[in-house]
Amino acid sequence: MNKKVESHIDYVLLTAVLILLLIGVLMVYSSSSVWSDYKMGDSFFYLKRQLLFALIGLIGIWVMIKIPYFKFVNMAITIYIACILLLIALFIPGVGLVRGGANSWIGVGAFSIQPSEFMKLGLILLFAKILPKKQHDLPFLFKGFFPMLGLIVFPFGLIMLQPDLGTGLVLVLTGMLLLFISGAKISHFVNLAVIGLVALAGLIISAPYRINRIEAFLNPWEDPLGDGFQIIQSLYAIGPGGLMGLGFGNSMQKYFYLPEPQTDFIFAVIAEELGLIGGAFILFLFFVVVWRGILIAIHSQDLSASLIAFGITSMIMVQVMINISVVIGLIPVTGITLPLLSYGGSSLTLTLVSIGILLNISRYATIK
Repeated sequence: MNKKVESHIDYVLLTAVLILLLIGVLMVYSSSSVWSDYKMGDSFFYLKRQLLFALIGLIGIWVMIKIPYFKFVNMAITIYIACILLLIALFIPGVGLVRGGANSWIGVGAFSIQPSEFMKLGLILLFAKILPKKQHDLPFLFKGFFPMLGLIVFPFGLIMLQPDLGTGLVLVLTGMLLLFISGAKISHFVNLAVIGLVALAGLIISAPYRINRIEAFLNPWEDPLGDGFQIIQSLYAIGPGGLMGLGFGNSMQKYFYLPEPQTDFIFAVIAEELGLIGGAFILFLFFVVVWRGILIAIHSQDLSASLIAFGITSMIMVQVMINISVVIGLIPVTGITLPLLSYGGSSLTLTLVSIGILLNISRYATIK
């Protein structure tokens, strides 16, 4: 499979990503220093680990740029199966690690990986391999749509057994967007939405903590010290930030009000310290990432490359929308990181590796 390579990668995309990564490292330190000093006896604990994850991710970008994207397409089935096996391994006694009530990690001690994160990229690569050949079957419910849907539902089920609703939602929405742009009928999605709402209701009813999260979302002040605590403290962080913010390092909510603010709620600390202007700048950078990703998808040489580019871009976009919507109180708490900014090894490295593949595809695209 010979592809014509353009002279350079998309430097606009790379620049936006590097700026987000730098801001993320700084804000991980600012948001975690107090908690890190209290919990670990080292105010730089999370910063040092985030720098390590960032370095690994940057190496991943460099490696992904060097390896032609179609080699990953050729290995897509193997990668998908490996991700499935890792998800299954979580339920082997002594292998999976439980943190925060979720059995989502494999590893030793403090160093671990989250298989559900890598499953997102595995699904994108698999669809990029299969959909170009099955595109004409997608309008048919049983011949095309349902078999492809099964490739989403099976890993989603394994992720929900952990349980990890946030990552599961990103996986499902990314997969659905790929099916939609590949030619699946809108009527299929309407019928699926009805089934999905019923299933979602079942998932919520089956787990009392999800019901509590819904109630806390509707009225967090009804239980301000319990299930409504996180969202209330998040809003208390965003409000005082105003236009210019309190200044870097001057967050008050990180002083044991907002639990572990370096992870899912880091945007609240960003808004508190950097204000509306800082928050808007972050959103602008994510807009640039999505814009360039879509351009790469549109101008790619073949359908597989377009699907990978669109899938990676959608994955990042969906995750950003869910995370920020949670932080500002638009949707219930789901427990999902903000790409490139939140603390977390698997999330950060997977995002950077995915962007590396996207940059690789940009070398073959014809963007003016």
